[in-house]
Amino acid sequence: MKLHLIAAISALALSACDKGPNLAQVCDSHPLICQEFKEDNWCKKERTQTIFAGADLQDSPSDQYKYNLLIAYESYAECVSFASQIEHIKLKEKKTRRIDNYIKAKEKIEQLSQETASSEHPQLLYFHWTRYLNERSLEKFLRLEGSPELETPASQLNLATYYAKRDPDKTLDLLFHALELYQAGDVIDSEIFKSLTTIFTDKKEYKQAYIWLKIMRLYDPEDTDLTEKSLKNYQEAFQLDSDFLDQVADTTLDKIKAGQFHSPNLKG
Repeated sequence: MKLHLIAAISALALSACDKGPNLAQVCDSHPLICQEFKEDNWCKKERTQTIFAGADLQDSPSDQYKYNLLIAYESYAECVSFASQIEHIKLKEKKTRRIDNYIKAKEKIEQLSQETASSEHPQLLYFHWTRYLNERSLEKFLRLEGSPELETPASQLNLATYYAKRDPDKTLDLLFHALELYQAGDVIDSEIFKSLTTIFTDKKEYKQAYIWLKIMRLYDPEDTDLTEKSLKNYQEAFQLDSDFLDQVADTTLDKIKAGQFHSPNLKG
């Protein structure tokens, strides 16, 4: 099952377009952060995320902001790694610039990873488990289950990721609880919808699987993982009443977006 840690990236993306300072203002007050990577036409969004995350950390040092910056560096490194492989016949220096930026990003990740290796922050504990297979970090993270520290959608998704291959029913409960924790106006991690679809398909509960597929389609129609045609194919393959299930999906998504979702009782 594919369960990704994306919530932090979504939050970072929002930081660049909320009511706070714009990029020019941040660069004016944090010039060294804006000069960290050589400017390039590629990966602008990812580079901007590192700038906002770096400025947040500099202004208010905290483990949460360190985690946000780590995720921003990772996102940028992944993007620029792909961009650096593109050959430019006349502009070879662009490839060199991207390679330099990639190396710098990896160095920053390593540096910040070492700095946070002993952190007790839940997201950093999970980071060090997933990236470095740090068993001690995993043990600490799992001990926090049921505590207020893990009562966030991101942490519930992290727990679901851990239990995905170990306990599908518990994974289902954790994913539903993650949706319960969203407040009105929050950006929802659509990976939850994909994961719910996977679980219900594995359980051969195709009506439920279709509902979450439809919710995913409604919430993020630009997601290339699911097209209207593939949704139609799923409905036809299992001979589902799409009119009724579409209504259920629409109502359910409205509740999630309004912060009024409650986990369904599927065990009765």
